[in-house]
Amino acid sequence: MERDLSSFRWEQAAGVLFDLDGVITPTAGIHERAWAELFADCDFTDADYLRYVDGKPRYDGVVAFLASRHIELPWGSPDDPPGDDTVCALGNRKNNVFNAVLERDGIAPYPGSSRTLDLLAECGVPAAIVSSSRNARTVLDVAGLGDRFDVIVDGNVVAERGLNGKPAPDGFLLGAELIGADPAATVVVEDATSGVAAGAAGDFGVVIGVDRGAGAQALLEQGATFVVADLSELNGDEA
Repeated sequence: MERDLSSFRWEQAAGVLFDLDGVITPTAGIHERAWAELFADCDFTDADYLRYVDGKPRYDGVVAFLASRHIELPWGSPDDPPGDDTVCALGNRKNNVFNAVLERDGIAPYPGSSRTLDLLAECGVPAAIVSSSRNARTVLDVAGLGDRFDVIVDGNVVAERGLNGKPAPDGFLLGAELIGADPAATVVVEDATSGVAAGAAGDFGVVIGVDRGAGAQALLEQGATFVVADLSELNGDEA
């Protein structure tokens, strides 16, 4: 598989594994607002979002951010009611905020990403979502993309199977297995440094970094084969 941006072709891939938030849909903004509200008393910043929580499973993001402020909490249980006395309670509170904004405002996919999905369907290349979010199916349904993916490996699947979250490659490797694609011939598409690192750790053929704010250099340093600002740059017929 070609590793040069100028000669990259989607049809050469055995399969394509997409992150969701920031790659298919602009949900990163909703997530960031929810995290900022959750940690308003800790002066949560845009840099904190990118450094500690972007692309990670929700509870892992809580732990990473709290550690940055030298705060420790018991893990608790995923069944904890939304609150602030355990890691899981905080994560569940953040989830409620996210869902409220999503329901109120809705979401639409990036046009370049929608066109990419059309191209893959035309070429018969299987596509999967590999997302840390437990809300991936809801987001896809709201965006009108619920039936566009052969496989969805979301945060629920990762938890049920006891997989390690990003930056570990477990979710991507499972996604490749489920669509029947050799990782060495499979493309990973990510906007988070943790996700790019996961693709690189899994020895995938191409890891495309989509720079929605993480920074091209940061994505390259984590193992991106190349970086684009939007997937329209790879679709040939897009400006």
